[in-house]
Amino acid sequence: MRAPRPPRRTLVRAALELVNAANAVRPLTRNSWGALPAFFAGCPSTELAPWVGTASMVDAARRWRRGDFRGRSGKLALGMTALSWAVLAGVHQRNLRSGPHFEEPLRAELGPHYTDIVRPSRIQLAAGLFRSGGARRRYVKRADVVRYGPYRANRADIWHRQDLRPDAKAPVLINVPGGAWILGLRRPQAYPLMGHLTEEGWICVSIGYRVSPLHTWPDQIIDVKRAIAWVRENIADYGGDPDFIAISGGSAGGHLSSLSALTANDPQWQPGFEESDTSVAAAVPVYGRYDMHSTEGIGRNPFMSVLMRWIIMKTDFTTSEKEYREASSVNHVRPDAPPFFVLHGDADSLIPVEEAREFVQELSEASTSPVVYAEIPGAQHGFDFFGSTHGHYTAVASARFLDWVRGMREEGRAMLGSDDRDRLGVEPAGGR
Repeated sequence: MRAPRPPRRTLVRAALELVNAANAVRPLTRNSWGALPAFFAGCPSTELAPWVGTASMVDAARRWRRGDFRGRSGKLALGMTALSWAVLAGVHQRNLRSGPHFEEPLRAELGPHYTDIVRPSRIQLAAGLFRSGGARRRYVKRADVVRYGPYRANRADIWHRQDLRPDAKAPVLINVPGGAWILGLRRPQAYPLMGHLTEEGWICVSIGYRVSPLHTWPDQIIDVKRAIAWVRENIADYGGDPDFIAISGGSAGGHLSSLSALTANDPQWQPGFEESDTSVAAAVPVYGRYDMHSTEGIGRNPFMSVLMRWIIMKTDFTTSEKEYREASSVNHVRPDAPPFFVLHGDADSLIPVEEAREFVQELSEASTSPVVYAEIPGAQHGFDFFGSTHGHYTAVASARFLDWVRGMREEGRAMLGSDDRDRLGVEPAGGR
């Protein structure tokens, strides 16, 4: 058996575990460079609290046998470690109770009986981490990896059930991955959402795109537009419906999906395919960045300005204000915007929740379509990445919203936001 660790090292480790658990409750900082480590440490602890706590317990039992918790300092360290377990248990319970924060905004904006025209969706939480991780193997075969454009990064995975008929006309979701505009990996993001939708008969297309610093804005949005055009022209070959294409994405993907939805058929971002139809039926951006030009305000992190200036845009705002403003979704809100379902965590340490609130307010005031906003308490950036409670709630709520949009389109019914319904005296779907 190895020798016990020095008491000071045991205390330091216990303190770090407790700080990490506290960071899962609420990020220790959102307004400085510390937001980055707050995210990287907090997201796994927040979303996988039972796993992190269990791993700590197993390791504590090993260290107990080794004698690390002997003496006064050892007992103090053990107490601090046990307290971190209690904190993580509280985080998990908070996540389990967050379901209404996904569902109530849908009822408030779409009507209390909106589920009358959508298919029932189940939430399966047991072993969710493993199920979501294996989803791609179930739904994507070798022949389902396609190239949608001329660049190496222009690849996409087409998710579909193997029993989907070629003439099914299944609804389609394009997922745009995040990664600060410098990763853009189509795997393994949004697996809970795509796995859930695919099982319910959808086709999901997870795309990659050109990223910085090798490439410069607006290459990213051009690739997203090209992917939409490719899907519209080719998805019928896989059993998809080219007349119903929705789009989603998280973080940088939230920015790109929202911007593409608000700038349909804009020729400046469709070089060489200006005549292609790049409109979408609905958008579900998750913890996205919607304002690329503002640098002041609560939670505006300094690293974001550095990222934009030196890596993504490669130009300064003061000399290229037009480019920054055109890249901001908030500057493209319009009356004929498609229905939106915006999700954001109020504990996001990378992209402040205030930015989502401002975007939703601007979009709601401009658009005649429904704009649903779900703000999730205690949720960090990346809360839908894992097969966690939040990941499953996000998948089910998004599926219900998208099913509602498709159902309303099939019935030829006007999709109005709650404010416009009240103003016109129109009843919501399913009645009051």
